[in-house]
Amino acid sequence: MPYFVAERAYSYAAASGIVLAASLLSSVVQPLFGALTDKWAMPWLLPVSTLVGGAGVALAGVGGSHGLTLLVVAVSGVGVAAYHPEAARVARQASRGSHTAMSWFSLGGNLGFATAPLLTAAVIATGGLRASPLLVVPALAGAALCVAALRSLRAIEAAAPKSAAPGPVPADDDWPSFLRLSGAVVCRSIVFTGLSTFIALYVRQRTGGGEVAGTVALFVLYLGGAIGTVAGGGLAARLGRLPVVRGAYALTVLAVAGVVLAPGPALLLCVALASAGLYVPFSLHITLGQDYLPHRMGTAGGVTLGLTVSIGGLASPLIGALADATSLRTALAPLIALPALGWLLLRSLREPNQR
Repeated sequence: MPYFVAERAYSYAAASGIVLAASLLSSVVQPLFGALTDKWAMPWLLPVSTLVGGAGVALAGVGGSHGLTLLVVAVSGVGVAAYHPEAARVARQASRGSHTAMSWFSLGGNLGFATAPLLTAAVIATGGLRASPLLVVPALAGAALCVAALRSLRAIEAAAPKSAAPGPVPADDDWPSFLRLSGAVVCRSIVFTGLSTFIALYVRQRTGGGEVAGTVALFVLYLGGAIGTVAGGGLAARLGRLPVVRGAYALTVLAVAGVVLAPGPALLLCVALASAGLYVPFSLHITLGQDYLPHRMGTAGGVTLGLTVSIGGLASPLIGALADATSLRTALAPLIALPALGWLLLRSLREPNQR
């Protein structure tokens, strides 16, 4: 976003409209992919969707047309929507339900988020936004890794002895609990998307540190998320999923308030704490959703990992428009209330029934 604002003179609302383009189409088709993966295993979606998502990002800087940028970013959003349900299903299969293993799976994506600002800054520095096609390289590498991982998983399953004993009987789908969980994740999504979209510009304004300060802030936001994701799995193994998730949402309330109100160097510390609070429950959302809907693993994974993440992008233009009308600080202030609302939705939840 900072490069679109700087090189094409986009307003906050126009820049956040690019996030909307990715999120809107992704949100619409995400339930469709979830329903499809509930009926049929489609592991081939993983490398294909990685390529589609990466190609859209790579083409975003080509040409100066705002409409073309919106189009290719929307195509990228379709790739994201296709990836998440099947990825969550395969990860659950490979991890055999382990919270810690799922947190390591989630770490992969979060490390990608953490390195993306640095990689993008290096690429754009070589030739401006027109150098963005170079960003297809990570997509090609990711697709190759998907193929290798699927082959490895198939080999392990083929070598495993077949058991004649019946497996556990899944519990009934608990839609009320799943919907409350999804509501909390939507709140988390709006906060995270709002911060990730505007934190670089915000820190540049507050600290006067230029593009370097903004890139560092974005890196801290994603790196803290990577650490928080791994910590979440370990904490859940000791304390239980729901106490850890509720505690993380409470921490996020205080941390986001610090981002809006804290002065100077303390601002980056608050960004790191907000990142941890937002990401500690990340992988736990996935396993909770799958346990609340044991008969609809694809739908549960698509919603907790994909749909409720992309929905945050729908709020970005509202934040951008408010920032244009007032100030970026004023526009970020409402984000303080959302994790508090998420905590209230989580308060009445119980561990999923399993039998």
